[in-house]
Amino acid sequence: MPRSYPAEFRRKVLDLVEAGRPIRQIAHDLGISEQTIYVWRRQHLIDMGRLPG
Repeated sequence: MPRSYPAEFRRKVLDLVEAGRPIRQIAHDLGISEQTIYVWRRQHLIDMGRLPG
């Protein structure tokens, strides 16, 4: 079963990505998968209208 993360945690992760931190390093430091971060980033870009979705 997929693990659920609080919205605040996801926002902080995306802030780190936008600040230029490598996704691999963020994932390692926080103990989450890189794929999870990529999914969150893609959804964020769709929500912001920067990607079609």
